[in-house]
Amino acid sequence: MSKKKCIMVGVGGMAGGWIQHFWPPFSDRMEFAALVDVNRDVLNSRGQELGLPSSALFTDVREAFERVEADFCCIVTPPAFHREAVELACARKLDILSEKPIADTWDACCAIYKTVRSSGVKMLVTQNYRYTTRILTLKRAVAELGTVNYAIGRYASDYRVRGSWGNFRHEIPHTLLVEGGIHHLDQLRNLCEANVSHIAGWDWSPGHIRGNTDTFKGSDSFDTEPCASYVLKMTNGTFANYEGNNLEVGKTNSWHSEYYRVECEGGAATLDKDHVVRIEERGESGTLKVREVPNVKAQYEGHVMMPFQFLEWLDGGPTPPTALEDNIQSNAAMFAAIQASETNSTIDVQEFVKQATG
Repeated sequence: MSKKKCIMVGVGGMAGGWIQHFWPPFSDRMEFAALVDVNRDVLNSRGQELGLPSSALFTDVREAFERVEADFCCIVTPPAFHREAVELACARKLDILSEKPIADTWDACCAIYKTVRSSGVKMLVTQNYRYTTRILTLKRAVAELGTVNYAIGRYASDYRVRGSWGNFRHEIPHTLLVEGGIHHLDQLRNLCEANVSHIAGWDWSPGHIRGNTDTFKGSDSFDTEPCASYVLKMTNGTFANYEGNNLEVGKTNSWHSEYYRVECEGGAATLDKDHVVRIEERGESGTLKVREVPNVKAQYEGHVMMPFQFLEWLDGGPTPPTALEDNIQSNAAMFAAIQASETNSTIDVQEFVKQATG
């Protein structure tokens, strides 16, 4: 079987992880045909690292797609630049593996969905959080405990210093939801095994709400909304609560250390920053019993599972769980959350989905 050729769109920042860690385990199945980045210094450095000729390095994404023969593209750029790359890939009939979220606006998400579906290409969206040992173990515990009643997810980081979360994340609108909430809302869908039916709540900046950023220390490190609190009603009748905070001064539950509690008919499954999944249940005497759940190991951990699933799919394997057709649900929940906050109302998420898929 010949290697599949990849156009890598974006090679700085997060893309370094893809080039150095996520793709190398599959070097027998893929190779880089071209790299694209607006930063010439980063582009040249990555090209030298991979041993690519200058003719395979592009600062113009359109030129790269016009000149290079490839089988698929991998998009690791800020969300505002996803749509152009997706449309170029679809025009060339190239399959797509893209970082989350699908795009920076709901209109762009809808356009991408329709373009991908009409072109017939395959598109996988990265939701690597589903494939960590801690979450796979939590899923096993939930399955043991029976029907889910509700789930709680907490994310909290201390990014009170500007630039500590990467400069652009301190500037973009609805930064917590777009850069973090998309993971957490997808995870709540995963744990509840359902889509989001309705969502209500707010994202905010405590300083901005008071009209004076000086009244809440650290809030001026963000131009927009670093905090969020939402209630989700799921399509299977379960509920979920999401708490997000990028201004945490106390206990943090930061990246890959989020707190989850899933209340089920047979007990509760919990996961905290110690990465230990515990089951809480009561015996016949009413005494609370707590036991730890042995870890579940994936074939590949986290981000590395995404290229594995993608390449398997391209070779005729099963459709991955976070393919575009499914992941549009997580993006719909995220943009509905934004609208819920802006309008002080409860939003029908499935009406959002119909805008994309109808």
